[in-house]
Amino acid sequence: MAEKESVQDTHNYYVDIPMNSEIFQLRGSNALEWGFKNRLSNIFHPATGRTVMLAIDHGYFLGPTAGLERVDLTIVPLLPHADTLMCTRGILRSTIPPTFTKGIVLRSSGGPSILKELSDEEIAVDVEDAIRLNVAAMAVQVFIGGEHETKSVHNMTRLVDVGNRYGIPVLGVTAVGKDMVRDAKYMRLATRICAELGAAYVKTYYVDEEFDTVTASCPVPIVIAGGKKLPELDALKMAGSAVQQGAAGVDMGRNIFQSEAPAAMIQAVRKVVHDNATPEEAYDVYQTLRNKSK
Repeated sequence: MAEKESVQDTHNYYVDIPMNSEIFQLRGSNALEWGFKNRLSNIFHPATGRTVMLAIDHGYFLGPTAGLERVDLTIVPLLPHADTLMCTRGILRSTIPPTFTKGIVLRSSGGPSILKELSDEEIAVDVEDAIRLNVAAMAVQVFIGGEHETKSVHNMTRLVDVGNRYGIPVLGVTAVGKDMVRDAKYMRLATRICAELGAAYVKTYYVDEEFDTVTASCPVPIVIAGGKKLPELDALKMAGSAVQQGAAGVDMGRNIFQSEAPAAMIQAVRKVVHDNATPEEAYDVYQTLRNKSK
């Protein structure tokens, strides 16, 4: 206990400077609790409000996907360039170094493999395990228009309820099955339903026409799925078009880890997402870094 005589008088009250009340920049999130917003800040870069998510959760229904056969060798070296990692708890515990301090988005739904009807998913992770793993968000697949649409929506709302209880955001992933239309009208429907029912942010597919209407009509941030493997320049063009039309970033997997030079590709994607580089400028970065790595 300090002696009374040694305690200095207070004097720096800065009475001429109003108390700063910072607005949380992420769309639709200003009224959320501190812990909730802090977790979102581990997903979306505070300087830009955007994210480069590295998606490697494919194995939960596909098994060992090309490029993910050895996550320790192909993915761990990419972690310094990702804003956040989307993965399963099995991969997180077994392979991802605990020194990775950026956000983890935990795949929290699952059940059927690629051999079955994919829309028949269940919640596959207990929130207590998500807390133990210190995740930034929990991701759940939502099959709007699918055979098990209502069940998948209820999966999301149950996860939202428990996530709100513990301050963990939920990412609603809009699944697109082979029988579902991939156009702006469908994406507006699917993303809005996820947002209306409590998802903190939504992952959906980019569409060439009217994608700005998808982002404009969704009151929470949208990140785009990378989808199937594209030529590198085409993938960069897709990312660039999406962020210029209101997307808050990308959640890319195959277009990064199946690239000829994955480390170069993820850095090029960052140029588009965070630096507003043109796809052509980012592709030059990709080629330069790829050539250096040879």
